[in-house]
Amino acid sequence: MSSSKQKGTKAPKKSPAHKKVSAKQKKSSLKEKSSETAITSMLHESRVFNPPKALAKNALIGSEQQYKKMWNESVKNPDKFWGKQAKENLEWIKPFKKVLNWKPPYAKWFEDGKLNVSVNCLDRHCRSERRNKAALIWEGEPGDSRVLTYNDLLREVSKCANALRALGVKAGNRVAIYMPMIPEITIAMLACTRIGAMHTVIFGGFSSEALADRCNDSQSSVIITADGGYRKGSSVPLKKNVDMALEKTTSVKNVIVVKRTGENVSMKQNRDHWWHDLVNPQSGICEPYAADSEHPLFLLYTSGSTGKPKGILHTTGGYLLGATVSYKYVFDLKETDTYWCTADAGWVTGHSYIVYGPLSNGATTVMYEGAPNYPDWGRIWSIIEKHHVSILYTAPTAIRACIRAGNEWPKKYNLKSLRLLGSVGEPINPEAWIWYQEVIGEKRCPIVDTWWQTETGGMMITPIPGAIPQIPGSATRPFFGIDAEIVDKNGKPVPQGAGGFLVIKKPWPSMLRTIWGDDERFKAAYWSQVPGVYFTGDGARQDKKGNFWIMGRIDDVLNVSGHRLSTMEIESALVSYDIVAEAAVVGRPDDLKGEGIVCFVTLKSGTKPSPEIKEKLSKHVVGQIGALARPDEIRFADALPKTRSGKIMRRLLRDIAAGKQSTQDTTTLEDFSVLASLRQDED
Repeated sequence: MSSSKQKGTKAPKKSPAHKKVSAKQKKSSLKEKSSETAITSMLHESRVFNPPKALAKNALIGSEQQYKKMWNESVKNPDKFWGKQAKENLEWIKPFKKVLNWKPPYAKWFEDGKLNVSVNCLDRHCRSERRNKAALIWEGEPGDSRVLTYNDLLREVSKCANALRALGVKAGNRVAIYMPMIPEITIAMLACTRIGAMHTVIFGGFSSEALADRCNDSQSSVIITADGGYRKGSSVPLKKNVDMALEKTTSVKNVIVVKRTGENVSMKQNRDHWWHDLVNPQSGICEPYAADSEHPLFLLYTSGSTGKPKGILHTTGGYLLGATVSYKYVFDLKETDTYWCTADAGWVTGHSYIVYGPLSNGATTVMYEGAPNYPDWGRIWSIIEKHHVSILYTAPTAIRACIRAGNEWPKKYNLKSLRLLGSVGEPINPEAWIWYQEVIGEKRCPIVDTWWQTETGGMMITPIPGAIPQIPGSATRPFFGIDAEIVDKNGKPVPQGAGGFLVIKKPWPSMLRTIWGDDERFKAAYWSQVPGVYFTGDGARQDKKGNFWIMGRIDDVLNVSGHRLSTMEIESALVSYDIVAEAAVVGRPDDLKGEGIVCFVTLKSGTKPSPEIKEKLSKHVVGQIGALARPDEIRFADALPKTRSGKIMRRLLRDIAAGKQSTQDTTTLEDFSVLASLRQDED
């Protein structure tokens, strides 16, 4: 995952919280031309939202001075800082003595210590007053629901762990989890950690081909799945996909199947086991495995257009500490919070901020199975009202989709329980940020706009809500231990305000350890682009106040007449026009300019496409950015091609813009009819 944020700021010296700024004050301009290796930053945002005084007063970190003191210590004396955090926030079976062993690019954190992830997420809470606190609130798409307390979850995890041991699974073995968003996916993940097995969660929207590829690469011996799962009122045939995948893999010896939809599925004797037959009769007590801190915890495969699946390896102690501490401070966690992250557990956001971060902190986490607009666009807001959700963490694409659906949907529901909002995944343009803050947060909720990646394991650049002023589109400041810098291709820092490549100069606990089975690819992809530092693959710039503005993936940069322009900034300009709900910008070959700018635009409900609107949008982009960014083509679309996690598949749009058939992987595409519709509109 790469969570890319918008950019550019020229904040006023003094700005009260929620101060309105005129359009003239908010205008965009083309700044000085950068070097050919840098990225030209174009948009500038001046609105500033200071932390609400009441929140700051009771916050874990309640001032910018406190944040700066902690951050400075974390960067200048990381052994002291992370050693203290590890002792205060995790429970160790064998205490560590050494904090970090760093031999670039390989890090070992707390390597002489031992711990167990499930003990940190469950047992220690069950020995406290949290034992009967709701750990997991689950909402099924058809309307069914379950609540599991920490005691309940520990019992179910122990049963599943004992079942895996009965199948011969040992510490270090790999278990593939291919499931819908039901409680058993959390149970299965934690059961693996209970016995020291590595899990690889494979997104339930992946095809049988993708499932087989990942099982082959990881050499998983067990698949945990379900007969099916609900999505937009229909059943996704997960067990059928598993059966097809197993025709192409030989490592899997056992399959455990949860009965979710009740549809007929084939069950192969001695290989396939119903969850209720195998897991339910097991003992609810399971001795936890004492894992070395650097014991492999999970593999998570990143998606890409070509090449072998890339299995990102995370280990036990460092990853858990990163997820625990970032969750605690970024969401300013309170004991009474009910937290909902709308991501899928098949992505790293689901790992770190649905399962491990919340449960390690003893929080109440909400999980929803289905589509956010089923049976209508009120579903998200009804869940918030029903369960009194206080923290919402969601993707900008979901926010923009809700904008398009209309304000009448959230206004039907009581959202007063919300106190904090978060953004993750796709870029959030300033206008969507403002809508989120005004309509959903009712102008009282801070927004933590977080930048991080599958590879980083946890949040890297993000506001601390009680300490850092938020600026629409900026991820603001580095999290603790993150020494970030903007450099050119030679590794030299770029001038303040100039665009360049975002790198991380020092190791952090939750960082990836390698690519599974391919150390050379790990070194080449992340540590060789700019020698000696972690290369994020994102472009960014930093303003005078130290705020970071992520400008998008480097491969989402257009080369127009010698200028390297961020597609994210052009998209932000388009979406700032009041009738535009969503936009995606890609390049196409151009003999004169190198690349032409092609814009795919989805209009808000009730607005019909027309040549006049195209002309207005083109003029608007020029007015916001400059003539250099004038679109060569604007295409209207009822919908854009997205993954089920809500990310726009820009690589498919590039093929459409270039007028060629796509040969790229479409296994995560949510709605194939979107591609067909876009190809029909060639005018």
